[in-house]
Amino acid sequence: MSGRKAARSTRGSQAIKANANERGATFSESRIAGRVAELGKEISRAYEGRRLDIVVTMDRGFVFAADLIRELDGTVVCHFIREDLRDVEDGGRPRREVLFSGAPELKGRDVLLVDAVLESGVTQEFLLRRLGESSPRSIRLAVLLDKPEKRRVDLESDYFGFKTASKEVWVGYGLAAPNGTGRNLRQLANGAKAAGKTGRRKK
Repeated sequence: MSGRKAARSTRGSQAIKANANERGATFSESRIAGRVAELGKEISRAYEGRRLDIVVTMDRGFVFAADLIRELDGTVVCHFIREDLRDVEDGGRPRREVLFSGAPELKGRDVLLVDAVLESGVTQEFLLRRLGESSPRSIRLAVLLDKPEKRRVDLESDYFGFKTASKEVWVGYGLAAPNGTGRNLRQLANGAKAAGKTGRRKK
C-alpha cells in the first residue's frame, strides 16, 4: 500500500549517501540537481504509460517536489496538503495530534507522496494510511533526506535522495532554520554552516 517496511530489501538508489558525519557537510546545488534527475528517471520508468498523482506535503517539500515533477515523463497531477501538529489533553495526558488539510480523491490512482525529510516516520505513516482510505491503485513515498536512525515506525521510503545522520539539521532547498530563514538557499547545509548565507549564486 505505502512506503516499504524496514525489513524489505532496498533499491539501488540507497547507495547514494551523505557524508553526514563530516562537520560542516553540504549538498551542493549541482549534486542535488543530479540526484533529483536520477530519481526522476527511476520514477518515470516505474510509472511508464500511467498517470501519476503526486501529493506534496507543505511546507517542507515544495522545492524538492517542484524540481522532481519537472524531471518526470508522462501525465502528472499534483495535490497539496498541509500538516497541523496540535498538543492536546487526552484523559489528563498530553498527546500530539497530526491533522491534515482535506485529502484528495485518489480512488484507483497511482499515488506518490513527496516530502523533504523522513525521520521518525510517524507523520508519513499516518498520512499514507489516510490517503489509503481513498482506495488508490498504489501508494509510494519519495523523500529528499532519509534519517533511518530516528525511525519510530516500520516504514522505509520507496525513493530517496540522500541518507544522513540523525543529528544533522539541514537548512536550504526549501528547509528552514529554526528562525524561519534559509529556505531560499540553493544548496543544503547543516544549521551552523548555513547561518548568514543567502540564496544567491557565487560569481
